[in-house]
Amino acid sequence: MKPATRVAWDGLARHAAAGSGARLRDLFAADAQRFARLSTSWNHWLLDYSKQRVTPETMDLLQALWQVADLPGWIARMRAGEAINHTEGRAALHIALRHPADKGPIMHAGQDVMPAVHHELAKMQRFVAGIHGRHWRGATGEPISDIVNIGIGGSDLGPRMATQALMAFRHPELRVHYVANLDAADLATTLATLQPRNTLFVIASKTFTTQETMQNAASARAWLVGALGEAAVARHFVAVSTNLGEVARFGIDPANAFAFWDWVGGRYSLWSAIGLPLALAVGYDNFEKLLAGAHAMDEHFFSAPPQENLPGLLALLEIWNSNFLGADNRVLLPYSQSLGLLPRYLQQLEMESNGKPVDRQGEPLDCTTAPILWGEAGTNGQHAFYQLIHQGGHLIPCEFIACREADFALPGHHEKLLANCFAQGEALMRGKTPDETFTELRAGGMAADEAARLAPFRSFPGNQPSTTLLLPRLDPFNLGALLALYEHKVFAESVIWDINPFDQWGVEYGKQLASRLLSIIEGKASAAGLDSSTAGLIAACKP
Repeated sequence: MKPATRVAWDGLARHAAAGSGARLRDLFAADAQRFARLSTSWNHWLLDYSKQRVTPETMDLLQALWQVADLPGWIARMRAGEAINHTEGRAALHIALRHPADKGPIMHAGQDVMPAVHHELAKMQRFVAGIHGRHWRGATGEPISDIVNIGIGGSDLGPRMATQALMAFRHPELRVHYVANLDAADLATTLATLQPRNTLFVIASKTFTTQETMQNAASARAWLVGALGEAAVARHFVAVSTNLGEVARFGIDPANAFAFWDWVGGRYSLWSAIGLPLALAVGYDNFEKLLAGAHAMDEHFFSAPPQENLPGLLALLEIWNSNFLGADNRVLLPYSQSLGLLPRYLQQLEMESNGKPVDRQGEPLDCTTAPILWGEAGTNGQHAFYQLIHQGGHLIPCEFIACREADFALPGHHEKLLANCFAQGEALMRGKTPDETFTELRAGGMAADEAARLAPFRSFPGNQPSTTLLLPRLDPFNLGALLALYEHKVFAESVIWDINPFDQWGVEYGKQLASRLLSIIEGKASAAGLDSSTAGLIAACKP
C-alpha cells in the first residue's frame, strides 16, 4: 500500500476502533438529520447509506482516500487510453463503447477509436433492422423467430442479464436464448424447443477458440447442417469475434462477423457487439438508450466530488465494511424480478476483477479485497436466507435496489414489494431487544412466563448495515447507468487497493490445466506425474 494511503488507512482503523460499540438505532435516535446527511441523489436516483455503520466523520475520513490514492489521476489515465491493465499491456477503454460520436475523440495508441466503435454500432443497427424487418431470412426463406447466443463469461452473462432485465421492452416476435455451459444439457434442452429453419445462432468469442463456446457452436452447427445442409450455415450463424480466419473456416461469412477490440475486457463488453443479442431482443433504439445511460454515469463518475459520487461512495462503503469492520461478504438484494440475474453478473464483475493477491508492484497485499458477493431477488430471498442475515450472527452488509415504478404494472404488486424492501432495511438496522419482544408478546395477550420463554427466540440483534439504491424505473437508460455504476465502483476500489482489476490469471490457470487433462481423459496422453487424487478421478470415469 502506498505511504499516503497507509496514513489515511491507519486513521480509519483508529476511528473504527473508537466507534466499535456504536449501534445504528442509537445513531438515528441521536440525529434527526441522519438521512439528510448520509444520502445523495443523481438524475432522480436516491442513494441512502444512512443505515451503514458510519458517521459524517467516517465519510470524511473515507473520502480522503479518494485523493491520497490519486483516483482523479487514475481516471485520467483510463480516459487517455493508457495501458492501465499493465500485466497484459492493454488499455481499458470500455467507456469508449458508449461515448457519443459528437463528444470528441478517445485516443488509443495515437489513434481515435471512436470511428471504429461507431462503425460496428452502425453495422449492428443494420443487422437488427434486417432481422426485425424480416429482410434477413433463413436458408428456407422463412423469417427468424429465435436467436441463440453461444458464449461464456462476459460473452454470456452481460447480455443474458440485460435481456431479462429489459423483458418489458422485448420484441414481440423474437425469442432470445442463451447457451454457455459446456455441459450438453444446456445446449440440448435449448435446441429441443427450436426449429432449425427459424433459428439464428450468434457465436460470441473474441478469439473464436474458447473451448466451451466452440464446442457448443460445433454441436449447434451439426444440428443445423443435419436438418438443412451445409449451405445453410451462412444464413443461420453470425459471429462476434476478431478472428476472421477462424470465423470463415467455421462457415460464417466474415461480412457477418461483428468486431470488438483487445482494450475491451470480457466482463466489460456488453456495450460492444457482444450486446448484439440484447439489441435483437429489445431493439436497437433501446440498446442506444442503454449506452446513453452508461455514458451519463461515466460523466458523473468523472466529474462528481467524492461526497456526491455514487460509484465512489459505494466503493468507500465497501472498503469500510470489508477492511475496517471485518465483513468478508456482501449480499445484493434487488427488489425486482427483472434484475434477478444481477447478482450473478456482479459476481463476475467484482470478484473476477478484484479478487487479487498482490498489488500493482507484485507485492503481497496487506489487506483483503473483493468480499464474496451473493444475493437473490426480493421477495424470494426473504423466504430463503434472510433468517441468517437477521439472526445468524454474521456481519453481512446488505445492498437493496428498488424502483419507484414497476416495469410490469399489475395492480396490488408494487406497493407490497416496496413495503417489504423498506421493512427489511429497517428491521436489519433496528433489530428488536428481548425486553421489546417481551413487551410486545404481553401486549398481544401472552402469559408472562410464556413471553419470557419465547422472547430470546423472537429477538433480533439488528445493527446490520445496509444501503438502498432507489431508481425511478427499470428502463434501458437506467439499466445502463446502473451497470456502469458498478463498473466504476470496482475501478475505484482497485485504485485504493492498488491492484489491477482488468486481468484474471486465476481463470487462465484453470483453462491451462483443463487442456492438459483433456488429452489424458481422451486416452491420448499418459497420466504419469498427476497427483493421486486427479489420477484416481480420471480412472474412475473410464468404462
